[in-house]
Amino acid sequence: MTPNNAPDLTKQPPRSARVRLGGYVILPRLLDKGRATLAGKHGEYKYACPLDERFLEFAGIDAEALKKELATGKGDGHILEWVQKTSKNKRTDAEIAAWSEFAERRVPGDAESRSFFNELQQKSAPNREDIATWFELLDVDDYVSFGGKA
Repeated sequence: MTPNNAPDLTKQPPRSARVRLGGYVILPRLLDKGRATLAGKHGEYKYACPLDERFLEFAGIDAEALKKELATGKGDGHILEWVQKTSKNKRTDAEIAAWSEFAERRVPGDAESRSFFNELQQKSAPNREDIATWFELLDVDDYVSFGGKA
């Protein structure tokens, strides 16, 4: 079954990594990419990419199990309940908030990551000096990828 609420990521970006569901950053974006992947409308976006893996690891959720759950057509609220129920890592609201705040402020932590980050920024926003975090880079890249001017 293909989710009827799958976004077409060839026409619009997934939700920003900053958008939260159950306090978790990244999760709504991951759900958009999962649904779009199931519908064959993921475009250039990759389900379970390294950013997604950070959420999956923190929550203790298997990417393939989540994709199977998305294939049932459930909405965000029901998927969040499933995440909370099946998560191997039971987190408190405070832990989720702290992790999400940390993730939102994350910058490249090593030379290889910094090089990759700089390469992406050169493609999407070469004249912007205010792009420092991964989430800022994703937001501007999504914007430019669908016709915006950085």
